[in-house]
This record gives sequence, structure tokens and C-alpha cells, in this order.
Amino acid sequence: MHELTLSALGALLRERRASSEELVRHFLARIAAHDPALNAFITVDGEKALAAAREADARLARGEAGPLTGIPLAHKDLFCAKGWRTTCGSRMLENFISPYDAHVVERFNAAGAVLVGKTNMDEFAMGSSNENSHFGPVRNPWDPARVPGGSSGGSAAAVAARLVPAATGTDTGGSIRQPAAFTGTCGIRPTYGAVSRYGMVAFASSLDQAGAFGKSAEDLALLMNAMAGFDERDSTSVERPPEDYGRELAQPLEGLRVGVPKEYFTDDLAPGVAACVREALAELERQGARLVEVSLPNQALAVPVYYVIAPAEASSNLSRFDGVRYGHRAADYADLNDLYRKSRAEGFGPEVRRRILVGTYVLSHGYYDAYYLQAQKVRRLIARDFAEAFRACDVIAGPVAPSVAFPLGAKTSDPVQMYLEDLYTIPVNLAGLPGLSVPCGFGEQGLSVGLQVIGDYFGEARMLRVAHRYQLATDWHRRAPPGFAS
Repeated sequence: MHELTLSALGALLRERRASSEELVRHFLARIAAHDPALNAFITVDGEKALAAAREADARLARGEAGPLTGIPLAHKDLFCAKGWRTTCGSRMLENFISPYDAHVVERFNAAGAVLVGKTNMDEFAMGSSNENSHFGPVRNPWDPARVPGGSSGGSAAAVAARLVPAATGTDTGGSIRQPAAFTGTCGIRPTYGAVSRYGMVAFASSLDQAGAFGKSAEDLALLMNAMAGFDERDSTSVERPPEDYGRELAQPLEGLRVGVPKEYFTDDLAPGVAACVREALAELERQGARLVEVSLPNQALAVPVYYVIAPAEASSNLSRFDGVRYGHRAADYADLNDLYRKSRAEGFGPEVRRRILVGTYVLSHGYYDAYYLQAQKVRRLIARDFAEAFRACDVIAGPVAPSVAFPLGAKTSDPVQMYLEDLYTIPVNLAGLPGLSVPCGFGEQGLSVGLQVIGDYFGEARMLRVAHRYQLATDWHRRAPPGFAS
């Protein structure tokens, strides 16, 4: 059952060849057997999951099932879920039980999906390797000595190892697409505002976007159908008519213009990754797509711009965690200032503290104009580059990350090298565009490589069409890590 796609699992349940309870028990058993080696989950609650599965079976018996009714999934542990621990991978929220559901959680509950657990992540979504979690690093199912990518590495590893059929994630600078590439899964970051951020603990509010992981582009379309939609509680949620994100899957690629930025294939890109991506582009061309060279001249400025804007927003968002209202509180303190100082020093890990300090600095008097304001101006130029590129093409395609998954600990002592892992993903977030990653082969050390497809605003259906047509001709997305297939 764990090798089936979401649509196949849905058919299994609707045809009564298996019950949701049987399905949930199967995946809970896989989590118990395999997760100790991966550390993909922070919280698993079999009792809650089985109760939800029985409710789903009752809906199925009444003929009220939707495409996701009864199917198990996991949520990244920064989506608030009522009655569940929501830690954000941090000591600061280690014992926080959410009193309400995030919009994304509400949508999946309404669809009848069954929550089995909350996945591990870089603390407050700050990281590119999932080594910054208070609960320990997540390991890559393809090679447990390597990282799964971050910050949504727990969700990516859980789907790759077939511990759940699908999982949610968030993408602030590439935190869905990069882990998807590193673990051989499919991951989508929608257009900014397409999926509500209500109940999603904030890192950088103008960049954060909820998305999902699955085994195929078809899976991602089903997940988007459940997740997307207007939410008046989120001021950045875009009010648009509902749409079927799978509506273009059956359309061929004949005549589609695929933009290939000349800035993507440089010395920064590992040879094995470049070879896989070029072969994927060639397959699109064989299917009738036309490759068009485009330019993103400000691509190289994206990483420094991001690491001004994102820490600035983080320093503001994380100011609420002060040891007074909720979250970790220091046991011993002299006065109120000492309580703030000790609670935050004890509750936040090194990477979060580093970004708070950087963000506070760039927002401080005398430096706001020199750093933050300039970064916002360049951000606008990056968005303009994409707008110009989309005049010549329908989608943009290229690599997700400059390398394959790297060993645990290889970059923890050099934050700049870690930050450069997001070279190809960050521009998408700065522009607010949608992007996805699908497996396209194996590079250095036989590790997974992802093809990134970027769409224009609200162009998710077209992106998914490209990914689906590619997957009809290849089987990279069906490959399972050794030891996790059976």
C-alpha cells in the first residue's frame, strides 16, 4: 500500500478494498519500524489518527468521500493543529499544545485526510539541511549519513521513505523544493497568497508559503485542490475563484515554451546535477516543448538580498517569544529584562539567534536605508527579471540546488556555504512565484537530483502539466530508497 499514489489509495478506499483504519495502521507500523533511523517525526499520535480513520470510514460508508478521505498524511510541525504539540523544532515551543487549527489543517480535515503526526524541521524553518532542530537532525533515506535538505526535511524524508503518502511543508527560500530534490520526492511551493498562512507559525511573512510533498505531480494537484483557497483571516490571502489544479495534466507539451536561464548553468552547478537537468530538458523537448534561452541578470544578488530581508522579518516575528505569554521561560531570573534575555537565549538555537541578531542590525537606526531598503529595491528588480523572462516563455526550468545532498555536519560551521544551497530557489520566493521540484535522475554518489519548474503567478496547473508529462516518460519519481521499498 505504501507504494501507491494518492489517487490509487483513494480508489482503494472508495472501492472498499481496504479501510482507512487498515491504511493508517499500516503507515503507523512503518513509522514505528523506520523512523528511529531517520528522525523524521517529532510527534506521532496513533490514538488520534485511528479515531480520525474511523470517522473517515464512516464517511466512506455513507458515500461522502472525496479524493483524500481516509488517506494518512503528516504536517510540518509549524502548522498549528488543535490538541497537537506544535514545536517548530524549537525548545522555545517544546511543550506548546495548539488550541486551534491552521487553515491548511482545517482544509485537510474537511477533506477527510487523517493526520498521523507532525514532522521534524529546522528550528522556526531556519535552515537548509534540517540540522538545526532542537529534536536532532533528520537523516536522508537514500543515505542516512547525509542531510535531507531543509527546512521541511522531516516531511520530505517521511514521504521518500514511504512513512506517509503525503505531507505538508513550507517554503520561505526553497524549503520544500530543495528537500524534495535531495530526497527524490515531488514538492510544490504555490504562488504567494494562494494558500493561507493562518495558523502557520511565521518566520518571514512576505516570503513564507505553505505547500506539499507527494510521490507525483498528480499527487501534488490533489493536495493543492485541498489546500488552496481564500481565507479572510490572512490579509495576504488572494481571493480567487476555486480551480482544479489537475485540469491540464492530460494536455501535451507540444508548442510549450520552456525558458532556460543562462545564469543557471555555471561553475556553481555540480556536473552530475547539470547532466540530469539537461537530460530532463531534452525529454521535454522530445515531447514537443521548445527550449528558449532567457536571462535572470540579478540571480546572483538573490542570496544576499534574502539574508537581509528574511532575518529582518524574523527578528520582528520572533519578538513575541519572550518567556512571558507562552513558550519557554527561564527558571531563574533577576528582573524582567533578565527573564527576556535568559528565556530567549535558552529557548532559541544558534541559527535562530544568529538571524535575529542580523535582522535587528539591518533594521536599526542608521542601517535601515543602507541594508533593508536597498535589499527591497533589488528584490523588485529580481521580480522584474522574471516578468521579462515570462514574455518569452510559458514556464522556466532548471536545477533546484547546486549539488546533491551533502554529508551531515559538512556545512554547519560555515553559514555562508549553507546559505548558497538556496541559490536557485530563493529568487522564486523573492518574486512570490510558484515553483516545484520533481526527481530527474541521480548525480554524484548516486544521489537524487530535482528538476525545478517555475511558473508565472497562479500558473500552478501549467507547472504540474509539465511535471506530469515528464513523469509519464520517466520513472525517477517511482524509485524508493533502498531498505524502504518493502
